[in-house]
Amino acid sequence: MKKDVFTKDYITISGKEIEVESGFINHEKLKYYADNPRIYSIIYAGEKSLSQNEIEERLSDKEHVRLLIQSIKANGGLTDPIIVRGGDFVVLEGNSRLAAYRTLSKKDPIQWGKIKCKILPHDISNDLVFTLLGEYHIIGRKDWQPYEQAGYLYRRHKLQKVSLEKIQHELGLKKSEMEHLVEVYEFMFTHNDTDINHWSYYEEYLKSRDISRARETHSDFDHSIVCKIKVGEITKAIDIRDKLVPISKSTPKIIKGFISGKIKFEDAYERAYAGGAGNAVFEKLHRFREWLANSSIEEDIIDNGDQLVKKCIFELGKISKRSDDILNKINKT
Repeated sequence: MKKDVFTKDYITISGKEIEVESGFINHEKLKYYADNPRIYSIIYAGEKSLSQNEIEERLSDKEHVRLLIQSIKANGGLTDPIIVRGGDFVVLEGNSRLAAYRTLSKKDPIQWGKIKCKILPHDISNDLVFTLLGEYHIIGRKDWQPYEQAGYLYRRHKLQKVSLEKIQHELGLKKSEMEHLVEVYEFMFTHNDTDINHWSYYEEYLKSRDISRARETHSDFDHSIVCKIKVGEITKAIDIRDKLVPISKSTPKIIKGFISGKIKFEDAYERAYAGGAGNAVFEKLHRFREWLANSSIEEDIIDNGDQLVKKCIFELGKISKRSDDILNKINKT
């Protein structure tokens, strides 16, 4: 077993040189960090707080941890040391590696009894801890899923009250990108859906302007959609874009029937599509007609001067003639 010897070292966080101790430590002293975004997303799923043993049991059952076990075993140890907070010995970075080591240790406690680590000062601030995690997983390895990144940003911005401008300075992310991630995460949190597999559904849901208009008109739209996603009535994230958007643009009767559950998702889509919603040809014609129907269109044309007015008259004449030709052909057919 490797000797329990530590050397002085430094790591840089937010431009600050933080003194750490590097070496090997008995992993039985260590604790899982429940607020690590990956732990938070794959462990809690909206449940009450779990014990250290429960966290380890669930972590050890994850595919990525099983792969880590094989990688660590083949390599003979860790390439990257875990990051531990002094004092309480909480593993801030490397919880999956800790779970892998403990699994290996059950078969060979001599070889896998101690784990390579860097120990941070016991009084390091939460601000620096979250910055460290962001540097590792958002601008470094980028191995967090969007849901995990969003969880990090949500807690940093909403709970720790750190402005998005400050986080942008720390991580170099676009503010609009962070706003969207926080919005989607907050929506899932508010509606009690912590299933990481549903992330892409809500990402599509919240970026659609057509769906946004339906949400504004129908107060129970959100609740209905969340329920349909949870029970599997909406089976794929792509259906939000390809089928829910047409439904949201259909008639109030179809939308109300869909929200109430009287019309199932696929049936609502078929009715919406039959009514023209989601059909590219119909929607182009519909938008053009709505633009022409605007009461100010005449004034907009006249205000452009004689030369442009003549050009507009020419174009409208061509449009009128072509419209008549199309109508005649369609009526004959």
